[in-house]
Amino acid sequence: MAHKGKSNEVRMIEDQEALDLAADWADISQGLRKDLGQQLHSQWIKPIQLGSFCKETGTLDLFLPTEFSANWVADRFADRLSLAWKIARSEVRHVRISVHPARRQMPDLRLTGSQGRRPANDGAPNTPIPAPSPLSLPGTEFGTLGQSSIGLDPSLTFTTFVTGTANVLGCNAAQRMAATEKPQFSPLYLKAATGQGKTHLLHAIGHAFLASHPHSRIFYCSAERFMVEFVQALRQNQMIEFKSRLRGFDLLMVDDIQFIIGKASAQEELLYTIDALLAEGKRLVFAADRAPQALDGVEQRLLSRLSMGLVADIQPADIDLRRSILEHRLTRFAPTEVPADVVEFLARTINRNVRELVGGLNKLIAYAQLTGQNVSLQLAEEQLTDILSANRRRITIDEIQRTVCQFYRVERTEMSSKRRARAVVRPRQVAMYLAKVLTPRSYPEIGRKFGGRDHSTVIHAVRLIEDLRTRDADMDGDVRSLLRQLES
Repeated sequence: MAHKGKSNEVRMIEDQEALDLAADWADISQGLRKDLGQQLHSQWIKPIQLGSFCKETGTLDLFLPTEFSANWVADRFADRLSLAWKIARSEVRHVRISVHPARRQMPDLRLTGSQGRRPANDGAPNTPIPAPSPLSLPGTEFGTLGQSSIGLDPSLTFTTFVTGTANVLGCNAAQRMAATEKPQFSPLYLKAATGQGKTHLLHAIGHAFLASHPHSRIFYCSAERFMVEFVQALRQNQMIEFKSRLRGFDLLMVDDIQFIIGKASAQEELLYTIDALLAEGKRLVFAADRAPQALDGVEQRLLSRLSMGLVADIQPADIDLRRSILEHRLTRFAPTEVPADVVEFLARTINRNVRELVGGLNKLIAYAQLTGQNVSLQLAEEQLTDILSANRRRITIDEIQRTVCQFYRVERTEMSSKRRARAVVRPRQVAMYLAKVLTPRSYPEIGRKFGGRDHSTVIHAVRLIEDLRTRDADMDGDVRSLLRQLES
């Protein structure tokens, strides 16, 4: 009986571990869907099945049904999957992608929809639809399915896009592209680093364009997806249908255009499609992580078409925009209270891209709600370790002292001197404050870097500058300026 009881206990533990893994995978998969787009996710990520997890080696097995799909996912998404799992649970050190032992056959991609699949920009792959005869009637399936079937995320609209000096040009250009009247430029080329909002703007254009042109036909996909469909059409002798379909749209949007690099035949087809659509006054939008001229391996004629309209550069979000994004996002989580110092901490620390910033806030609030804890600075530092570590640039106290001395025009030796003249003391106190805000050093460690001062002196300086920032606009401006210099 005791042996049986032990087996049940082991079985319960194993079941719980499997449930935990499945829950983590659901979160990771959802994040990848937003990152990669519905269609790419449905084609490559959704078929992944969880295998076993070896605690000794920290290896997690992920299975795909065919050799082709396993190789494709391993080549293109292995790093993303590995990073996502390491963030979700630190004990996963390696992710191994291979063919499922059962070797199920995955359905082939069909441009005609004969497998019950939706088009490349479809948003609801789990809903079966009748197979159309439609490639002889290019794009007509989009005019009848309505807005919800275009593969656009309903949360990514102009209303939810927070603007600032870094992205206002891109946002205004995107709104003009979606307006009722014909835009003055086409194509629109959105250039932005990863996670800065270009995909959000593509979805927003789609929503707004459909609102002002209810019977329009839209094609939205990534460049990778374009390549997949192009190759499939080539192999299946369906190039005439492929071309007819592409040229039947009123709005063509292609994300991550940099991934079309080096594919000569696909570049040529895209070039002809652009020419055909522009000749008919259609609208085109492209997005990439670099300017057209920086796309290596792209034919000059295609570069010329990509840059002939408007190239709108979206800069990395500055501290003010990051604050605004967090405050806007917090309206969704009422009545959960997030203290101002936590918002400031996240805005200042998670500075690589907006996607990580919003993801960090979501994770923090979800953890607080699920555990019944209050959101605090300590909780943020404990639960967002991986995100914070990835974003922190290692700013040293020496660098802070050098920057402060240049700003206030005092000698570097004054940081460690015993002089108490106001012109020297205030810069020294500002440097101590910045050392505490921007580095992980303790009060005693900071004191030692300022001429061996006691930790109580550093505490006094930090509290004094905090207080002055709330009462003295000049002091607050000085600190903000120094923070921008040090964090840039």
